[in-house]
Amino acid sequence: MPNVIYMGGFQCKPAQPLPAELEEFVQSAGEHGVIIMTLGTLVNALPPEVADEIASVFAKMPQKVIWRHKGNHPATLGNNTMIVEWMPQKDLLGHPQTRVFVAHGGTNGVQEAIYHGVPVLGIPLFFDQFDNLLRLQERGGGKIIKLNEISSQSFEQGLNELLHKDSYRENMQRLSRLHRDQPMAPMDQAVFWVEYVIRHKGAAHLRTHSYQLPWYVYHSLDVVLLLLTVLTLLLLATHAVISFLCCRRTRKTKRKQH
Repeated sequence: MPNVIYMGGFQCKPAQPLPAELEEFVQSAGEHGVIIMTLGTLVNALPPEVADEIASVFAKMPQKVIWRHKGNHPATLGNNTMIVEWMPQKDLLGHPQTRVFVAHGGTNGVQEAIYHGVPVLGIPLFFDQFDNLLRLQERGGGKIIKLNEISSQSFEQGLNELLHKDSYRENMQRLSRLHRDQPMAPMDQAVFWVEYVIRHKGAAHLRTHSYQLPWYVYHSLDVVLLLLTVLTLLLLATHAVISFLCCRRTRKTKRKQH
């Protein structure tokens, strides 16, 4: 519609330097790099048995792991995993050491992963997350693993596929180039259109014509009335034909009796 302007990624910004403790931990990963995991602000922790499965896989990986997790630490937690209650997500995604982003598939996280070109291992939980991750998976930038299908084997297989199959990172970097190739930054675009509407007194020329329709046309009552009229006429015509045929038959029967 002409009154809808699509924009996305307004929160995506170049990475800033990490806090000293995080930077030291990330650099200690060496050539293997870092895996980061977060399931957003609405989910603090996974069921204990699932968290244990994930932690056991992380413990076997040569990469260092930064995991946003609240509550009791998994029993299988390895020395290579740092548990945090909050992480500078965009700064970690933009760090050259980051290899894979394990996430729930929220819109902001997916857009930031695309912006920084980091493959996503998605664990969708609710709302739009599965749809977001499915779109990413179809474009070769991520892989979905459902919560009820998580095991140490499936999680490890998914991680290794994203870590060692170059096509995932290449596809995400291609999407990143497309995402960044815009005439103006998304936030500047949003500001421009807000000011445009203000300058043009609501920009009535961009509003859909449905606002100019009478209420009975907007709700298609005229169409419903027309259909009901046609249906009524058909029923009346059918009734008239049946009545006529029945009367003729009755007359013929009476004549035969006489």
